[in-house]
Amino acid sequence: MTFRVVIPARLGSTRLPDKPLADLGGKPMIVRVAERAQLSRAQEVIVATDAQSIMDACSRHNIRAIMTLDTHPSGTDRIAEVARTLRFPDASVVVNVQGDEPLIDPELINSTADRISGTTLMATAACHIDSIDELFNPNIVKVVLDKEGRALYFSRAPVPWDRAGFSEVPGQMSPEYAALRHIGIYAYRNDFLLRYPSLSVSPVEAFEALEQLRALWHGVAISVHMAASAPVAGVDTPEDLDRVRQYFMQNNR
Repeated sequence: MTFRVVIPARLGSTRLPDKPLADLGGKPMIVRVAERAQLSRAQEVIVATDAQSIMDACSRHNIRAIMTLDTHPSGTDRIAEVARTLRFPDASVVVNVQGDEPLIDPELINSTADRISGTTLMATAACHIDSIDELFNPNIVKVVLDKEGRALYFSRAPVPWDRAGFSEVPGQMSPEYAALRHIGIYAYRNDFLLRYPSLSVSPVEAFEALEQLRALWHGVAISVHMAASAPVAGVDTPEDLDRVRQYFMQNNR
């Protein structure tokens, strides 16, 4: 399957101002993300941004970038503008790679894109949760699947709730208990991506602050690729930034 990667990138970040331009071993973070995406099978990698400084950084490193509106409420809305502007074919596949994932595994991109086929309009990824701290961390999103590997629900809460297990052994996970961590990467068939911004926001999306719940609310199935392990963490905090900078220093890249 052929697909395109579009990376949404905006400068607005309360914890890390100008995060996409943070230096990682001599290159801006957004360039590092794009270079990782180029190692996948993507036929094209495009940065979607609302900032001229990001456009300029991409241009210096021969990364294609498209200027978008600065009013988009989500990354999905931003990449939808790019898909509409560039007139991607309806049946083509677009993968949304987050702009703060400079160490993303190219095979994760490939595997998520491969979930789009037939009537499957949207896909994402997940992995098993092994830590009780992760399970109860609201910043780590959980997902519950049906028997076909489609998402039933996403939540910041610990789902499914092990009623018997948590009552008997508080603070521990029984060997039989299986919880899944959502990995923030999305693939879309382009005709659905173009329709997504027009869908009304669902109440559960507003409560959980999880935009993927909009698709489920409107009856669109989300196929989930099961990754063998959790991906290397992205950059959300100054500590994350220090960790990733250390990686690029050690690997001299």
